Amino acid sequence: MATLKRFYGFSLIFTLICLGLGAWYGWVSTGTVSGTAAMLWIIVVLSVLEISLSFDNAVVNASVLKDMDKVWQKRFLTWGIAFAVFGMRIVFPLAIVAIAAGLGPMETINLSLNNPREYERIVSSAHVGIAGFGGAFLAMVGLKFFFDLDKDVHWIFKIEEWLSKFAALPAAEIAILLLVLWGISGLLPPEEALTFLIAGILGLVTFIAVEGISTMLELHEEKQRLSGAVVRSGLGGFLYLNVLDASFSFDGVIGAFALSNNMIVIALGLSIGAMFVRSMTIHLVEKGTLAQYRFLENGAFWAIIVLGGIMLASAKFHIPETITGLIGAALIFLSLWWSVRHNRRNGDASPTAD
Repeated sequence: MATLKRFYGFSLIFTLICLGLGAWYGWVSTGTVSGTAAMLWIIVVLSVLEISLSFDNAVVNASVLKDMDKVWQKRFLTWGIAFAVFGMRIVFPLAIVAIAAGLGPMETINLSLNNPREYERIVSSAHVGIAGFGGAFLAMVGLKFFFDLDKDVHWIFKIEEWLSKFAALPAAEIAILLLVLWGISGLLPPEEALTFLIAGILGLVTFIAVEGISTMLELHEEKQRLSGAVVRSGLGGFLYLNVLDASFSFDGVIGAFALSNNMIVIALGLSIGAMFVRSMTIHLVEKGTLAQYRFLENGAFWAIIVLGGIMLASAKFHIPETITGLIGAALIFLSLWWSVRHNRRNGDASPTAD
C-alpha cells in the first residue's frame, strides 16, 4: 500500500482533479446528470486506453532513464511530462488543425469547442502524414535495439540472435524501413502516397538527427570527463525521450476521436493516462525492475516495433486501437512471464546477461 501511495499517489490526485473538471464541464455543457455521467465515462475509458497503449513507453523510458544522471532524470519527469500532457494532448491536435485549415490559434480553439465534428474531420485528414512520421520513428527505435552486435540478452532467441548479427550490415534497419515505406505507399492514392513517403522520411531523419545529437553530446561529455571535469550527462537522452514520447502519443491522440470529438474530454482522458505512464516509469527505475526481469525490455521493444508497424499500416487499413493495446500488453506480459520463469530456473532474482 505504501508503495502504491509513493509512486501513484500524485497520479491518483491528478485523476480526481481531472474527473472533477470533467464533471463540471459535463454539467455546464449538457445540464443533465446522464450527459455528465456519459462524459465522465468517456474520460475514464480514454485514460485506460492511453495507459494500455503506453505501458511499453514506460518500460522504454525506464531503460533510458536508468543510465541518465539523477538531475536529468528529474528534469525529464517534470518538464518532459509537462510537454507530454500539455504539448501532445492539447497543443498538437490544435496545431494540426491550424496548419491544415490555415487558421489562427484563437480560431482553432474556437473551432474545437464550437464545431467539434469539423475539428475531428481536419485532424483525421492528417492521419496519413502522422502515421508515416510516427510509425517510421517508432520502427527505427525498435529496430535499432535489436540490430546491435553487442546485444547478448535474447528473449525470442533465434530471431533476436539473427537480428543482432544482421546488424553487421551498415544501415540495414534504414534500408528495411525505406522498403516498408515504399511498399505501403504503393497501396495509397498518389497524393496520399507522396504525403506518406515524405512524412516517413522525415520521421527517419528525425530519428537519425536525435541519435546524432545524443552521440555528439556523449562524446563531448566523455572528453570533459577524461580531462577531469565534472559532467552532468543526460541532455541527449532527454531530447531522445521527448521525441519518443511524442511519437508514442500520436496513435492515442488520433484514436481518441473514435470515442469523442470534444477537445476538452480528450485532453482530460489522455492526460490522466500520461500521468500514470510517468508514475510507472518512476516505479520501474527506482525498483530496478528491468534488472530483475531480464526479458521485459525486449518485450517492450517488440511492442514498439509492432506499434510502429501498425501505425504505418494504418495509413491504408483501419486497425482498432484496442487491438494495438492488446498486442502490446500481450508481448510485455509474455516477456515478464518468461523472465519470472528464467529467474526460478536459475535461482536468481536479479540475473545478469549470458
